[in-house]
Amino acid sequence: MPSLFVLIIIFCTIVTVESCGPGRGIGGPRRSRQVSPLVFKQHVPNVSENTIGASGKNEGKITRHDPKFRDLVPNYNQDIIFKDEEGSGADRLMTQRCKEKLNTLSVSVMNTWPGVHLRVTEGWDEDGHHGIDSLHYEGRAVDITTSDRDRGKNGMLARLAVEAGFDWVYYESRAHVHCSVKSDSSQSSHSSGCFTGNSTVTTSTGDVKRLDELTVGEKVLSMDKQGNAVYSEVLMFLDRNEHETREFVKIATDGGATVSVTPAHLLMVWKTSLNQTKFIFAEQVEEDDFVLVNINGTLEPRRVTKVSSVMSKGVYAPLTREGTIIVNSITASCYALVDSQSIAHWSFMPVRAYNLVKHYIVDDGKTSAKTASIQNGVHWYAKTLYTIKDYLLPSDWIYQT
Repeated sequence: MPSLFVLIIIFCTIVTVESCGPGRGIGGPRRSRQVSPLVFKQHVPNVSENTIGASGKNEGKITRHDPKFRDLVPNYNQDIIFKDEEGSGADRLMTQRCKEKLNTLSVSVMNTWPGVHLRVTEGWDEDGHHGIDSLHYEGRAVDITTSDRDRGKNGMLARLAVEAGFDWVYYESRAHVHCSVKSDSSQSSHSSGCFTGNSTVTTSTGDVKRLDELTVGEKVLSMDKQGNAVYSEVLMFLDRNEHETREFVKIATDGGATVSVTPAHLLMVWKTSLNQTKFIFAEQVEEDDFVLVNINGTLEPRRVTKVSSVMSKGVYAPLTREGTIIVNSITASCYALVDSQSIAHWSFMPVRAYNLVKHYIVDDGKTSAKTASIQNGVHWYAKTLYTIKDYLLPSDWIYQT
């Protein structure tokens, strides 16, 4: 495999690509500074709270006896006032992501209004005071005001919360602003995969295999540069973890084809709003767009009828020589995080070169049976690229618009 020096050169000249991590759909885009306050009843982004583009699906109520309770962390920031009317300290308990965003917002509040502090009126709810799907039950939501309780500040407070990185902000009432975040499980820095384990591919032998049964060396149906369906060798798994639970975008089409992928995974889409075909992130696919579906060996456009989110256990990201793969009959890229199929494919050129040399020289042109070793997590090559990217570039660079 290429040396670390070669990898550094690659990353100095092209954009970094990693396996299907949280990307833009789990971390959200970096928001540019806006000074206009939100208006009453406005929410940002302009989608429902429990959708992929916002804070995502609720994962279940957390009680003090739940194993997940130990994942909630107390926030003892002395610059934040916690109402804690229950006297139990519950309002101080939250997920790590929620804590980070709240602390960032606290600084913004003090910078905007000297002498004024952030005030939390509701945090984690253990008493059932909210709706059944409320993220307060998971420590992923807070209701906030300013310490002076000046309702005239709430519109700007909401804008500051957007700037602080909360995944969904709602100027809910005259008395407070509601903010929420994605789950910590969906934010794992570089361990999430691309497809669910029960997703299927078609091999060159005609077999339909689940991804959790697929091995390195098998050839699966993919798409070549001319848009034709071809069989392409699986070179490696960028990520393979049967135990990880992740949030996926589920895309359904006319004719019944469906595929579930991570939000920052690339799909080949005819984008009706742009009037062009291109690889885009799964989170950007909308109803009435078109994806390429395999119909008896021919890739044909089919209209997207529904886009939703699902939680599923098991993440799998096979890399083929073509850099594409047809999963559940729908054409997808093997890559994620970077909005460029060509750049993504180029960054894994050393992997393709190594396998080619290995096949023709090391194996003396003989085809040998290849089986995937037991892999649990991100492949070392992809992990190395991620480490170099993390060193050379800002940690949230890939989230910028």
